Amino acid sequence: MRTRPNWIAGIFAGLWLAIIMIPVYVMVRASFESRETYAQNGPLGLPREFTLENYVYAFDQGFGRFLLNSALVTLGTVLIILLVVPPLAYAIVRSESRWVALVFRIMLFGLAIPAQVVVIPVFFLIDRISLYDTLLGIIIPTAVFLIPLTTLILSGAMREIGNEQYEAMALDGASSFRIFSTLVLPMSKGGLATIVIFSALNAWNNYLLPLVLTRSADNRVATLALGIFRQEFSLNIPGLMSAIVLTVLPILLMYIFARRSLVRGLMGVGGK
Repeated sequence: MRTRPNWIAGIFAGLWLAIIMIPVYVMVRASFESRETYAQNGPLGLPREFTLENYVYAFDQGFGRFLLNSALVTLGTVLIILLVVPPLAYAIVRSESRWVALVFRIMLFGLAIPAQVVVIPVFFLIDRISLYDTLLGIIIPTAVFLIPLTTLILSGAMREIGNEQYEAMALDGASSFRIFSTLVLPMSKGGLATIVIFSALNAWNNYLLPLVLTRSADNRVATLALGIFRQEFSLNIPGLMSAIVLTVLPILLMYIFARRSLVRGLMGVGGK
């Protein structure tokens, strides 16, 4: 059967893309212009200059350190998720105990609790264990808030593995650890990629927890530094835009190259 092109949907999609690209164009163009050129042409003018002085300015203000802190928080969060969530999801999928199912349902209540509600208790807990104003004090709560949803995503992917495959390995005398390492993990690569990308996106873009749980500039992440940049250097719009580009670029590249795995994994959350 021949399918007719949906011109109306295409037109609206094109209009929406144009609306989205306008601020992106303003941001990128301004980051490569001097303050004088930007002041003359305005935010919507055509590109007339190319300079990297704004990026040099951003790094001179310590933005490289803030990007490194964001990268460390992201890597630490993803590492905790990969260590905790796969065995947890495997136990939930394969266990026939009612207690395990009950604990899983209770854990999923965490999806209904926003971080804003419990951020003050989290602050007191982190301060009590002497992790306030440390990167580890950001990593642990960030990973904890991500565990319920990432477990739900990965358990949905693991439920796609047929019981006959488990039974075949059990008949061969394989232990639970061997089944987990040689069968479940290789066949759950899509789900693993999804939780890695999802965790990295959330950890990199996190703003609330770094705002509450850090104080010094040495432990400041990029998203938090942008707000301070906006207050201290509001007159230098090109310099501020270069800092925004540096913050957005890593996570944008990650999304571009891994968006299919992310969408596929999120669409399969329900499992069987």
